[in-house]
Amino acid sequence: MHSLLLPILLNNRTTKAFYYAPSPPLPATGFGLSGMTWRPIVTPDEQAFAAMKAAIANGATIWLSSFIYGMAPVEPTAGLTFLCRYFEKYPEDADKVTLFIGACCNAKALAPLCDQAGVRASVEECNRILGGVKKMDVFGPARIDLNAPFEETVGALEEIVEDGHIGAVGLSEVSEQSIRRAHAVCPIKIVEVEFSLWSTEMLINGVTATCKELGIPIMTYAPLCYGFLTDQVKKLDDIPKGDIRHMFGHFQPQLDLGWIHVHSKTAGYGVIIPIPEATAALRVVGNHEIVSLSIEEKEQLDDILRPFDSQRKRQILEMESILWT
Repeated sequence: MHSLLLPILLNNRTTKAFYYAPSPPLPATGFGLSGMTWRPIVTPDEQAFAAMKAAIANGATIWLSSFIYGMAPVEPTAGLTFLCRYFEKYPEDADKVTLFIGACCNAKALAPLCDQAGVRASVEECNRILGGVKKMDVFGPARIDLNAPFEETVGALEEIVEDGHIGAVGLSEVSEQSIRRAHAVCPIKIVEVEFSLWSTEMLINGVTATCKELGIPIMTYAPLCYGFLTDQVKKLDDIPKGDIRHMFGHFQPQLDLGWIHVHSKTAGYGVIIPIPEATAALRVVGNHEIVSLSIEEKEQLDDILRPFDSQRKRQILEMESILWT
């Protein structure tokens, strides 16, 4: 079923809302898009579009992007204009992809803006940039705004779902308590968290257990430690000058996507979907050549990791203080 645009009245202005068909089942692996545009040199469309086609062909049909996936010399919103170009060229793919957009922030200052007005303005701006070629199946704040009541943020998102401007509400890097508070106001479709062999906080801080209890899938970004699982990055000098990854607080080698997959629906965990990134079709295909681990093999890796402190600096250091809020 193709998306049907319906005119509705929002904030005394006639805008357009989407008809949201029932969501397809979520895939075992998703696809992250920050690397396409959140770099000093944007991936050329021809190369990027081939990688996106490869993602769909390999079943990675839940995609993660954001209002802030752009850096100089391009605009911070380059990630959304990039998506608009893709779905303009390939409209047949719009209903194949579940798109999760993180926003509600000042893109240049990397500061959340999650009061009711900020949430509504962000949804309108994202939909304007996408130009009606792709609906936002899941939408939520990229980070929680400590200056806005959380129930106001979630309440505004619930209203916008009812208005038809987004399909569902998602949360990013939130605490167990915030997940419960949000879910009490409206259903939460997805929680996004960084998770890898070296970022395992969600297993011990209550987030994983809470999401399982409430039936909320977890999307895990940076499962490849920003490139250190691949042979492309072996040391910091391998990352180009000006690359956004120089702002992140850690890099570590060796990560097996199979370790993440074996957590999903096993050993007391709920649904966990890794969303590796790739800017080339060949790399996308490689990300789906997963080694299946047994529970015993997972436990061996866990034993190796146990002596090490995984709660290290990570993500954009300027936003470290609002992780797990």
